[in-house]
Amino acid sequence: MTFLPALTREAALYERLPGGKTRCLACAHYCVSAPGGTGRCGVRSNEGGTLKAPWGYVSGAAPDPIEKKPFFHVLPGARTLSFGMLGCNFHCGFCQNWQIADIKAGGDRRYLETTPEELAESAFSGGAKVVVSTYNEPLITSEWAAAVFAAAKKKKLRTAYVSNGYATKEGAAYLRPVLDFWKTDLKSFSEENYRKVCGAELSKVLQGIELIKASGFWLEVVTLIIPGFNDSDAELEKMAGFIAGLSRDIPWHLTAFHPDYKMADTPPTPARTLLRARELAARKGLRYVYCGNIQGVNGQDTVCPACGRKLIEREGFEVTANLLGGKGTCPCGEKVPGVWS
Repeated sequence: MTFLPALTREAALYERLPGGKTRCLACAHYCVSAPGGTGRCGVRSNEGGTLKAPWGYVSGAAPDPIEKKPFFHVLPGARTLSFGMLGCNFHCGFCQNWQIADIKAGGDRRYLETTPEELAESAFSGGAKVVVSTYNEPLITSEWAAAVFAAAKKKKLRTAYVSNGYATKEGAAYLRPVLDFWKTDLKSFSEENYRKVCGAELSKVLQGIELIKASGFWLEVVTLIIPGFNDSDAELEKMAGFIAGLSRDIPWHLTAFHPDYKMADTPPTPARTLLRARELAARKGLRYVYCGNIQGVNGQDTVCPACGRKLIEREGFEVTANLLGGKGTCPCGEKVPGVWS
C-alpha cells in the first residue's frame, strides 16, 4: 500500500478541463487526470475536479555545502539548507534517492510537517546563504517550493532547484520571481534510453534546458556517467555539443555512477572515463567542465580559460582556495561567469 502525507493545497500550475478533468502544468508530461486520478508523479491528484499539490511537509531537510548540489559557479563555500518532499515524475533505474522518489517502491516514508516560514528561519539562523529544493524532483512540488522561496527571499537568501529539467514555460514563469539558480540533469542523449530507463523524452529535456537558460536562471548541468549507458564518445560529444551550443560558459558536471537501485549490477564509473569525457567536452568548446563523485579525481578546480590559473581549488565538497573574489574576475582580467557575491 502506498503511503503519502495527506497534506495538500490546490495547485497553481494546472487548468480545468471538461468533465472534471485537469491538466497539470508543473512538468513537461502535462498529465491529464480524471477525478480520483493522479499524474505520473503520483503526488499531484485530481480531487473532484480540483488539482491538489503537496504542501506543508518535508521528507528531509539538512545543511549542505553548495558544492554538493553541485553548483561550482555560485557563492563558493556557501552553506545551504536543502529540503525535499516525496515523489518524482521520472522512474530512473539508477536513482540514488529512490526511497523518497519512487512512491510505489518500499523505503522510508517519514516526514515532518512544517511551514515556509519555519524553513526560511531555520536556514537564516543556521547561517545558510541558499535554500535548495532537492532530494526528489522539485518541479512536481513547485507551489510549495515557491512559498518556501518567497519566505527565504524576505530574509535576503538565495534559492535553487536541483532538477531533472522537465520544465514547462508555465512553471518557469511561475518560479522566476522567487528562484535564482537551477541545476538540471542531462542523463543521456538517447531518446530510447530516456524513454526506457527514465520514462521521459529527451526532446522535452532539451527544450526544458533551453527554457531554463532563456528564462534567466543561473544554470549548471550535471550528467551521471554510467558505464554502457551513456559513456560512449559519440554520446558524450553530442551532450557537450548541445550545452556548448547554448553557451560555452555553462558549467558541466560529470559525476561517477555507483551501483544502486535497479542497476546494482552495473560497475562503477572509473576516473579515466570522467577525464575522457572532460577532454571531449573541451574539444567541443566548453570552458568549465568538472569531474566529481570519485575521491581525488582531477577536474574539480575552476581554472581561468584565458591564463590557466587555478582560481578555485576544491577537494570533494570543500573549497580549499579561492582567488576569484566577489567580482568573479581572474587577476589576469578575465571575467568568469557565475554568481560570486
